[in-house]
Amino acid sequence: MTRMDKGANLPVPMETLHVAVTWQQGPGVPDVDVSALLLDATGRVRSDADLVFYNQREHPSGTARHLGKAQGPGGTTADWLGLDLARVEATVDRVVVAASADGGAFGQIPMLDVRVTLPAGQPVASFAIGDATTETAFVFGEFYRRNGGWKFRAVGQGYASGLAGLATDFGIAVEGPGPAHPPVQPPAAPPAPAPAYIPAPAPMQAAQPPVPQAHAPAGQFPGGDFAPFVHQATGKQRVTCPPVMPPGGRVVVEIECRDSISVTVQSCDEYGRSDEFLLESYEDEVHGRTVATVPTDRPLALNVEADTPWTLRVLPLGHARRLEHTLHGNGPDLLVYEGGQGVLSFTHQGESNVTIWHHTRPADGYLEDDLDLLVNEVGRVDLMAPVQGPGLLRIGADGPWRIAVGG
Repeated sequence: MTRMDKGANLPVPMETLHVAVTWQQGPGVPDVDVSALLLDATGRVRSDADLVFYNQREHPSGTARHLGKAQGPGGTTADWLGLDLARVEATVDRVVVAASADGGAFGQIPMLDVRVTLPAGQPVASFAIGDATTETAFVFGEFYRRNGGWKFRAVGQGYASGLAGLATDFGIAVEGPGPAHPPVQPPAAPPAPAPAYIPAPAPMQAAQPPVPQAHAPAGQFPGGDFAPFVHQATGKQRVTCPPVMPPGGRVVVEIECRDSISVTVQSCDEYGRSDEFLLESYEDEVHGRTVATVPTDRPLALNVEADTPWTLRVLPLGHARRLEHTLHGNGPDLLVYEGGQGVLSFTHQGESNVTIWHHTRPADGYLEDDLDLLVNEVGRVDLMAPVQGPGLLRIGADGPWRIAVGG
């Protein structure tokens, strides 16, 4: 692997690449959330869709995707992105790799490193950050076009003003004031040693839309691979999915909509009538996820209703985020929990009803899930709830939330 100094650049293959920010976890060490920003020739995003992170995991073009976190030996952790440089839109000039620190500063994070590999793990480049201090957001590096190909530059620029300051600099509208301080350039220090390689949790496939391997909880839910189904419309419409989804299996249902009075997604019975509420939101901007069960005798059909344009996606269960330690979100979401008996810590900053349903696979012969209502509160909450074992966690919320699990 080519170790790079700050400011150095080198050519990279114009194909699918994996990019990881790695660090050493431990007591008092903040969590790290990686993101990618797709910038035009002016150095700014074209829209908010050009920011890819844990709560907006895939770029509409399919060229950038947040793959999630993976953990290696001794607490070494990596947060991964997937990039398909050969398919990046012509209007995108740079792809910036950035991250924010949750609950602290980057100076508190040991063995901080960014690395670029091929999907099978072959090294391309790496850059160790040894000079972080009070920054709460960081630009690690950037991919940029040069002479018909792509190069990677080791940047290492910090922001004491956090993710809001970084986002504002790149043209993303954020709530509240802009950056309080200019980008921080701390004094140089010896680079940290490189952490061991950790495989990415969900590789992207080159030259085709990303379809991760289904990865349902072991022994819990049937699943399989299929091409993600996308449907766009306005108003109320019944959507019948293609008959390629696993009969009796669970799938991720994702809805995206802005400026609608309300957004609802319901499953349909065999006559096309609304059967069960899967997701309901009254937020101005909705990007929510839930779970649906594919009927055994017919394609999955959904009734969607909103009064502004909406985008519906039906995805393999492998697209759901995995709750291993701590996750952040905003609004409705679906998480996979593969651990044992434990205790959930949950905070919510919204104003309306907030719920967490725990789905577990029922006894053989039954299609419907066994459900346990873990949380049913209103407004801002900070509580703990027991979880009895692996399954799906369906979160209903109307604002930012944080969830963590312990033994």
